[in-house]
Amino acid sequence: MKIINKKIELKKLREIAANGFGNLVKAVVDIENEIMAIDAELHSDEEALLLENGSKQNNLWGINLYTELAGEDFIEFDSMINLRPSQNNRSRGVDDPKIRQIIKVIVDKLVEQ
Repeated sequence: MKIINKKIELKKLREIAANGFGNLVKAVVDIENEIMAIDAELHSDEEALLLENGSKQNNLWGINLYTELAGEDFIEFDSMINLRPSQNNRSRGVDDPKIRQIIKVIVDKLVEQ
């Protein structure tokens, strides 16, 4: 498990996927600090790592990165940690289109495709 705060090559993400789920890498994005945690079996483990390193809960969103896909298919907004009725997010996805866009921009900054 590691925190990504600078560009990571897609090739490296593919290696992580191959050693884990095969075609995806779970990630948690901190939309305030513009970083993400990767390489864990559970989003909740990545979330805990970011919280231990000073992130705030309401800024953390779980996603999946499909390393063999591109464009809109590269990011899947699906994680149990996204269930947040207190933030008006009542699904495993990311219901707010503005937050989804912020996540996309951060992932684009951090993943060299």
